[in-house]
Amino acid sequence: MPGKSLRRRTLLRGLGTALALPLLDAMIPAFTRAAATKAPCRAAFLYVPNGIIMEQWLPAGFDITKTGVMPFPEALPRVSQALLPFRKDIMLLSGLTQNAGRALGDGPGDHGRAGANYLTCVHPKKTNGRDLWAGVSVDQIAAKRLEGRTRFSSLELGCEEGVQGGSCDNGYSCAYSNSISWRTPNAPNPAEIRPRAVFERLFAARETPREARYQKSILDVVTGDAQQLSATLGGADKRKLDEYLSSVRDVEKRIESAERNSAAEATPSMAAPASSIPTEFSEHARVMFDLMTLAFQTDSTRVATVLLALEQSPRAYPEIGIPEAHHGLTHHQGDREKIEKVTQINMFHMKQLAYLLNKLRNTPDGDGTLLDHMMLTYGSGFSDGNAHDHANLPLVLAGGGCGTLKPGRFIQYAKETPMANLFVAMLDRMGVPVESVGDSNGQLGYLSEL
Repeated sequence: MPGKSLRRRTLLRGLGTALALPLLDAMIPAFTRAAATKAPCRAAFLYVPNGIIMEQWLPAGFDITKTGVMPFPEALPRVSQALLPFRKDIMLLSGLTQNAGRALGDGPGDHGRAGANYLTCVHPKKTNGRDLWAGVSVDQIAAKRLEGRTRFSSLELGCEEGVQGGSCDNGYSCAYSNSISWRTPNAPNPAEIRPRAVFERLFAARETPREARYQKSILDVVTGDAQQLSATLGGADKRKLDEYLSSVRDVEKRIESAERNSAAEATPSMAAPASSIPTEFSEHARVMFDLMTLAFQTDSTRVATVLLALEQSPRAYPEIGIPEAHHGLTHHQGDREKIEKVTQINMFHMKQLAYLLNKLRNTPDGDGTLLDHMMLTYGSGFSDGNAHDHANLPLVLAGGGCGTLKPGRFIQYAKETPMANLFVAMLDRMGVPVESVGDSNGQLGYLSEL
């Protein structure tokens, strides 16, 4: 509307609540005066454990000896097939290695090293005590440099709870297996797995008794502010505001549903409050993805990690008919039945990624979408989980990186190319240039060139 402008940090306020807003057209004049018209570039790092069945990941006829850029495959095998609808939004990267995840004289413990090494690219110290030592992870390098520009420097999300003490893998602390984000070399950032805790952190929701949560929505608290704001907005901004508030309420209702289900299952002797964690993995992953999307949409943070499951995960997947633990199945020793079950788990994980990519691609952000204005990686610390292979890791790089990436291609890098080179390149595109990350030896090429 002529003459109407809003600050980017405008909040809808109510008792104990501060609801951040997405980017509205009415905020653009304020951005122009501040000489900050470009949408910020975000980064998200998604991790799945225990490797992937690579014969169902790489395109048929793939030749690892040929390096360079290739057109995105017309067909993909079963695990990566869910990516085909997003072929114009992603790159498949092959040939990257995490050498520091290997033993390097420390013997067994590949799962502990895979988790701690994935975003730090540093060989962790073998210990199950307090003398942890890994590196600062790439997400935290970005978070520290961008600190103060958003309400939260980063979000660490997860879908499976893990302890941070004791030994989990041949003398490696559980902190190594159960954390991919490291604030300092000896301070991991454990993932938050409770949707309610994330929701209340994002929207500063007041603490209320469990029963009251089912009677009053956070949106009820800010209704007056929302109505006053809507009355001053143009048609397009009103629609954006309505869609955003509907998204917030949808997530809130799903959290409430999980809490109700948990309360219904509780016994009178249970002292702990009902959990907001959905019973099914797919709903848990998707509500966490939706919370992350809301955080990016409102510019509450520009950096996030999602630990979909832990290394050596004992999780079973009864919703797809697999009652056995994921980790045990990955040590299949060639058993075709076990390989098939791991393949189905890999496919199930990929369906959750497809949900997120679709969500980001359909969320407006400035002159494009959230997916246009971010870089998202999805992968594992192993290629072959049975062999604990840290080379030729499976990796998806999604998003446009605010125009700095050229998606829609398959890229094969030379053998033993450090994955850290990718992280150096990503940081540079976020406006956080660094000389090195972990064992990097330069920036990764081919990400922008046609």
